[in-house]
Amino acid sequence: MELTVVIVNYRVKYLLEQTLRAVEQAMQGLTVEVIVVDNLSRDDSIAFSRERHPQVTYIENQENVGFARANNQAIMQAQGEYTLILNPDTIITPRCLQEGIAWMQSHPKCGAIGARMMDGNGVFLPESKRSFPTPWVSFCKIFGLSKLFPRSPWFAKYHLRYLSDREPQCIDILSGAYMLCRTSVLQQLGGFDEDFFMYGEDIDLSYRIVKAGYENWFLPTPMVHYKGESTHKDSMRYVRVFYDAMLIFYRKHFPRFNVIFYPIVKTGVMVRAGLSMAKRLVKRLIPKPAKPASDSWPWAIISDKPDEVAHRAGIDFFMDSIPQSGNCNVLIDDGNHTYAQIVDYILEHGGQSRLAFHIFADRHGIIISPKMS
Repeated sequence: MELTVVIVNYRVKYLLEQTLRAVEQAMQGLTVEVIVVDNLSRDDSIAFSRERHPQVTYIENQENVGFARANNQAIMQAQGEYTLILNPDTIITPRCLQEGIAWMQSHPKCGAIGARMMDGNGVFLPESKRSFPTPWVSFCKIFGLSKLFPRSPWFAKYHLRYLSDREPQCIDILSGAYMLCRTSVLQQLGGFDEDFFMYGEDIDLSYRIVKAGYENWFLPTPMVHYKGESTHKDSMRYVRVFYDAMLIFYRKHFPRFNVIFYPIVKTGVMVRAGLSMAKRLVKRLIPKPAKPASDSWPWAIISDKPDEVAHRAGIDFFMDSIPQSGNCNVLIDDGNHTYAQIVDYILEHGGQSRLAFHIFADRHGIIISPKMS
């Protein structure tokens, strides 16, 4: 067995099915097992996917045990030489697997690999490559210095924005949305630390991989991550959970800094909480429109059968190509495009605020959109 793909699912039924289809296309020529662990989604995710992907192994938890523990359930039974930790709201391509495995084979000290993640509209996601949250790095992030000086090697180490995202880079931290690891290393380290329920577990695992004598690498292979989260980054819950995870990390790996770092984090939480409350107050005073602006944008349908797609998707008027100017919703038909072609198309045309990308799931007759996450 060359590869084990591990996906933890929670209430993303259609996104999960799309991810499984992309994995099936990506694994051609490889011997692969796929394990999906469901954290009590209650949205028919597993029955829906099992009917369409019966070759996948499904683990159905009777409670939400968190990201770390759910991944470990699959990691400890993985049979592949390599294990890919993958989010259920991602689209990978054959290049992701082929280039990642080839890099592992030619770099014996490489313990884990990340990819060049972009969101559903083609915008590069900076969490694709990060530095360890040392006290100084954490201070710069918590108090916004990394945002003020995004290209500074001194202030912006957290997201390493000063390093090219178009070239391979030996880095510190990989994202738990996509981590291609040596299975032997994962199992030797015991997988993710289950003290982390949500957030921080990928930072901890990346740190332990390096401590064990291996390297983490970022490869510029493109993929899509819709970046669905259980909480919004402006919410009080996100602030609390994220920085609680940071405290767990520090208590574990930097105990001598606890006296210094603990009050810094607490101050940071208070500052972020205050900003969160201010943002919510502004939103109440100046409410946003009930619908996103893109809901009123015209459509361009990229398909060999645009009329049929428009009819099934309920779109009355459309163009068959992206206009040179003006806002536009771009709908790509997965019935006559591979997911590799879709990722390349988003990579080529995405990153423009005037364009919003969506995928028409031909098998289901629905539109898969970043807004679904």
